[in-house]
Order: sequence, then structure tokens, then C-alpha cells
Amino acid sequence: MPSAKDAKEYVLNVVKEQKVKFIKLWFTDILGILKSFAITANELPEALEGGMGFDGSSIEGYVRIEESDMIAMPDPATFHLLPWRPKEYGVARMFCDVLRPEGMPFEGDPRYVLKRNLKKATDMGFTYYVGPELEYFYFKNSEGTEFLDKGGYFDMTTLDMAVDLRRQTVLHLEEMGVAVEYSHHEVAYSQHEIDMKYTDALSMGDNVMTYKSVVKQVALENGVYATFMPKPVFGINGSGMHVHQSLFKGKQNAFFDPKDPYHLSAIGRQFIAGLLRHAPEITAVTCQWVNSYKRLVPGFEAPAYISWGTRNRSALVRVPQYKPGKENATRAEFRCPDPACNPYLTFSVMLAAGLKGIEKKYELPHPVEMDVFHLSEEERKKVGIGTLPGSLGEAVELMEHSEVARECLGDHTFESFIRNKKAEWDAYRAQVTEYEIQQYLPRL
Repeated sequence: MPSAKDAKEYVLNVVKEQKVKFIKLWFTDILGILKSFAITANELPEALEGGMGFDGSSIEGYVRIEESDMIAMPDPATFHLLPWRPKEYGVARMFCDVLRPEGMPFEGDPRYVLKRNLKKATDMGFTYYVGPELEYFYFKNSEGTEFLDKGGYFDMTTLDMAVDLRRQTVLHLEEMGVAVEYSHHEVAYSQHEIDMKYTDALSMGDNVMTYKSVVKQVALENGVYATFMPKPVFGINGSGMHVHQSLFKGKQNAFFDPKDPYHLSAIGRQFIAGLLRHAPEITAVTCQWVNSYKRLVPGFEAPAYISWGTRNRSALVRVPQYKPGKENATRAEFRCPDPACNPYLTFSVMLAAGLKGIEKKYELPHPVEMDVFHLSEEERKKVGIGTLPGSLGEAVELMEHSEVARECLGDHTFESFIRNKKAEWDAYRAQVTEYEIQQYLPRL
């Protein structure tokens, strides 16, 4: 990585040589909603040195009006041109760290929350890598759920607009420095997936936000709508964000042990045990919307039960089978997050749960290789398989009493998040839905 000084000089040179006119400064609120404001090239040198001030009182989860002044400090390592904007008087973007006026990191900045948790991993000798798989839907517009295609998993839908949408999206992502491994049709009609290459968690947090923006931008340019809503259509699969993850010590995968039957080291086992034990109390972060829990039901490939396995895709954690010579690919796939989450906070709580397992030396239970969805409640209890929260209200209640979640997020972010999610749940509970009208009005 270039030094901070070299990175700043590189950005200034590119802006001058390519006659970039506008630079968008990106950051997220506590819910993972992308925020942005633009500066001109003339303001860039000042922004790179001292940041740009903004009013934080209107940003969800930030500060009260009497302490509203905040600073967006651009990270020059994240500078990229926006490929869909005109080349003449072009537009670039940089992610920002949010600071308090005195220059200290703002504890409610999700990017800072992740940085703080990554430092804990670094202090233990680890680098945390993640590879999320974000699914999404294309619809005709944002007013309804009319499909663009009737394809299924890996279908070669050569005549569908969606193929061109994916192709344009991949090209834009690569122009913005996001490495892509796969793109394909998913299980449900009009459902798609583009997989980004495994990288460190902070870079991936930025990449996830870039990915979601590019997917939506390409759809918009083509007159359709893309959504990362977890469960937009009843009766078919929802959209997940399965997250592959591992810890490295230097260039060695700390999860790998050639002598273990599952090729998992003690560290790998303890990390997975931490994920399993603390999953219920972090689900409000990984699945943060009321709609998220419409996806977490049996029968649609979404994990609702707390177990792990190697071939079992109904498990909450899946450990892909080892391939000789691929030691560094040893990883744990956490399958409950959905793509509407805040990636910075989601990676943070997953890491915190895994590190707690290592610190406390949790013991990993036996794997479950049967389809958990087909077990009765009594059978699940017999083998010790618990369940994830069934609603946002239940998830928030579990999180509210979680020491792991509070320690991971910090008091400010933890309390702001809980307050926001309680308000969402209360508002949802008061609604009268079309289902209730149809089911009850004619009979009651």
C-alpha cells in the first residue's frame, strides 16, 4: 500500500490529468444507508488535508443537534472514477472516515466500528478476510415485483436483459477496483448474484457498498429496478448474503489443520463455535429489517437453525470441503446475513463472536449433515440444535442483553441501533396488513 502522502499525491495528479470536476464523498449511517455529498476539484486539496465539515444531526445514529458538527475525512486509497459518468468533467468517489471536530474518530461511524474490531484481531496476530455473496432481484420498476426473467439457478438466460445488466455491472465494478469471481442467475425468478473476490474485511465493507450502488445504477440506466430487499416476494427464495470468512496469520490460514478430520485447526473450531453460540444475539445486526425475518423461514434455503456442517446447506455455518493444495481456502460460511445489512457492522459482530470463541476456547459441537428442515422440533432439541430469532422484535431483545454486541459496537452505536430497531418494530406491529384484511375481515 502506498503511504498516505503518496496516495494523496496520486489522487491530486489523476484529478488534474483527467480533468475530474466533481468528487463524491461517501460514508454510511448506522443502518448502512449510503450518504454522499460532492465537492469540486478546487476543494480537493483542502479536503484531503483536513476533511470537509457537515451536519451530523440529520444522519441516522449519529449525534444530537446540539453537537452536530462532524468531519468527513476522505480515504485516498478508495479513490476511483465513476465509470457511468461522462469522461469530460468526470466524477470520482472516495470513502470517508467520520471524525469529531477535534479530529478524533467518531464512535458512531460504522467504518470506524469495523476498524476498531479489526485492530483487536490484529493485536491477537490475525488478519480477517471475508468473501460475501450478495443476491438481489431485478424488477420492472420500484412500484411492484414484476419479474424480468423466468430463469432458475445457473440458467443460461441468453435472451434476457438481466444477462446484459450483470455484464455491465461486472465491468463497472472492475473499473472501480472491485475484483469479481462469478456472476450467475440464482434460484428464484429474476434473482441474480455477483461474487466479489475474497479480501480483507475493511476493503470488503467498502466493496459491498460499491457493489450495491453499481447494481442499482446499472439497473436505473436500463429502465428497471434492482433491490436488495431480503424477501420481496412471498413463496420463493429470498436474497441472502452468505459470508465466507477466515483468519490468517501472515500468509498462513489459521483455520487449517491437515490432521483434523474436517481440516479445521483449534482456532478454526473455536471461531465457528463462537459464531454458533452468539448467533442469536447478533442476528439483529446481520438481519436488521422487519422483512429480514420473512426470509429466515424453513424451506427456502435460508438457515433458521443453529448448526454447522460441510455438505449441509441448511446449516447456519457451512465449512466447504477441503481440496488438496487449497489450504488457504479453508473457511467458514456464515449463511444468515442478508444483503440489506450494514456490512461494516455485520463483519464486526461476526468477527467479535468468532474471536470470543477463541478467547474463551469454546468447544465446537458435532456437525449436522442431515437436512435440518426435515427434523421435528423434538428431534432438533434432542441433538441440541437451537433456532435464530423469529422476528426483529425477538432479535432486538436478545441483542439488548448481549455483552458481545455491546462490546463490539461500542455504547454509542449499540444504543443508537437498539433505539432505531425498537422504533421500527413498534411501527410494524401497529400496521394492519393485507393478509389480515383478507383472512379476518370476512369472518370476524
